[in-house]
This record gives sequence, structure tokens and C-alpha cells, in this order.
Amino acid sequence: MKFDAHSDIWTDVAVKTLKGENNIIKKYHYDNLVKGKIGGSIFVIWTEPKNYHRALERVREIQECIKKELEYIKDIILIAKNYDDIIKAQKENKIYIFIGFEGLISIDDNIDLIDEYYEYGARHASLTWNEENKLASGVRGDPNKGLTDLGKKALRKMQDKGMIVDVSHLNDKSFFDVIDITSAPIIASHSNSRVLCKSLRNLTDEQLKAIRDTKGVVGLNSYKGFIDENKDKQTIERALDHIKYIADKIGIDHIGLGFDYNEYFEDEITPPSVKGLENASKSYDIIIKLKEAGFNNEEIEKIEYKNFNRIIKEIVKY
Repeated sequence: MKFDAHSDIWTDVAVKTLKGENNIIKKYHYDNLVKGKIGGSIFVIWTEPKNYHRALERVREIQECIKKELEYIKDIILIAKNYDDIIKAQKENKIYIFIGFEGLISIDDNIDLIDEYYEYGARHASLTWNEENKLASGVRGDPNKGLTDLGKKALRKMQDKGMIVDVSHLNDKSFFDVIDITSAPIIASHSNSRVLCKSLRNLTDEQLKAIRDTKGVVGLNSYKGFIDENKDKQTIERALDHIKYIADKIGIDHIGLGFDYNEYFEDEITPPSVKGLENASKSYDIIIKLKEAGFNNEEIEKIEYKNFNRIIKEIVKY
């Protein structure tokens, strides 16, 4: 059963809940997760750019929507806070979900909110989405700016608490600032190789090696703009090329899956993911491709879930 290190389903839950719907995961997502053999995931709380002016209010809004949704999914979803919860979920035949934060713009300059988010259940966070905030700069921020002093304090607080630090979306300067001070493995939950696709959301060889040296993991992103600039090559086969490249460059222990499906976003006019990985129901097809490419069972299990589970077991203690 695969682990998907990045899902935006909480955003869909919030959008639909605020329109008066309920039971959203069962109606729109659960069958796809089961068909794609997704056993666990990080569901992120993301503040959209249109809500930056009310970022903390938006987080509270999403949290309230999640609270309502959880009443409908107790029989199929377990909100996990540590590795033991993964085992519990598997015994109960449930999908385990870790709550994450895709960017911390909502805390502004109050890093004590990280404590609140942890108490809420968050065990993962990135400092930014694409924006530049009071902690760090994302890929659309000033390339000459990295972590601020406050951002460094936030990073240390997260790691002291046992939260997984995610470097996807950071600009290069912020990325290497994280590398300089990290005290634990880090992840890039949904990023690919910049050698194969030049998007700044992807990772250079130097960055890949830096993640490896922290004993971290990179999750394959199926978003087509991060797979190839050539539309004709935006396919599952090219996604496989990224897995092979990263595995060859930094080792099989440092590559996983972070699909980043968001075909359900209201503003998506054309399919955002590559051909062959259009939504969560297609997730198992990448495993078929790995088998066809000659990866053995042990290697496939590491990519599927073992590498990210190792990170969870090592970092997330309580």
C-alpha cells in the first residue's frame, strides 16, 4: 500500500464544506484512494494566495471544515500522529493521514503558533509555499533571500517538537539555509529532478545530494509542469524517468511518491497531472511501470512507502 507524501484533499474539503456539502472524502476521494492502493498520506492545510491577507483566519476556517468532515470518515480514516498510528490504521483497515502545513504564512511572526499547530495534530510543515514570507522565500520570492532569523527559529522549533520539515517550494537560497542548520532528515515531499525538467520547483543534483546527506527523501510529483517542458513528454513514462534518475543519483533509500494530485481544484481547466497519473485512482500504475523497468520487490517497497515511513518513525515521536 503506497504512501503519498503530498495531497491537497483538505483544500477540497474546505471549498465544498463552505458551499454546504458534507461527507466529501467518501463522495469524491475515497474510491480513488482505494483503487490506487493509497494506504497513507500527508494531507496539507494550504493557504491560497487569495487568502494571504487573512491567512490565519483561513487556517482556522479549514480546521473547522476538517473537524466537520472527520465526523463522516471515522470508519475509513485514522488521523495519525506517530508511527504507531500507522500500525493501528493498518490493523483497522483504515487509511492513515498525517496533517501537514503547506507553508506557514499563517503564523506571520508568531512562531508560537507552531506549538498550537502541533497540538492540533500537525506533524509536518514547509516554511513557505511559493511566496516570500517572514520565515523564508519560496520559488517566486527574491532569489537572493533565504531563511530569516525568525525562519531559522521556526525550523529549530519544528525539529525540536518532532515535525517533518519539507523543502518543496523553497527557493535555492532558502533550501541551502535549511541544509546548513537542519538537525534531522528533511524531505522534499513533491519535487522532481531539475536536470530532467528545468522548473525551479524541481531539485538540482546538488540539492538531491544534500537531501540524501540528511538521510532524507524526495517524493515524485506527477504535476505535468514538473515532469517535462515538452507537452508530448508529460506522461507516466517520463515520471518514471525522474524516479530512475533520482534513485541512480542518490540511492533507492531516498526516493518516494508525493503525487500532488489536484484535478479537483475548481480553477483547473486542463488536467494538471501527466497522462497515466491523472488522479489517485491511477497511482498503482507507477508501481507497474517500476516492475517493468526492472526494479525488484525490495526497491519498489522502499519507493512505495518504506522510505517515508522510515522518516516518520525517526522524527515523529509523539
